[in-house]
Amino acid sequence: MTETEEMEVGGYSKLTRISMIIISMLLIFGGPTYVPYFMSKASIDATVTTGVGALLFIVGIVFMIYLVNRK
Repeated sequence: MTETEEMEVGGYSKLTRISMIIISMLLIFGGPTYVPYFMSKASIDATVTTGVGALLFIVGIVFMIYLVNRK
């Protein structure tokens, strides 16, 4: 195995894959907690903040499933 083959996992470099995992974790954990909190502080309706939090959570889960299946 050459050095370039070791650096790529599933078509992405290790650095790219790690950064995508960090982004998906931020969406999964930070999306439903911090984003609605800051939106509620900006006097946005509770229904909208809950919807945005749920949407970010779902996007994070889908992104993580994509990354796991890509392996």
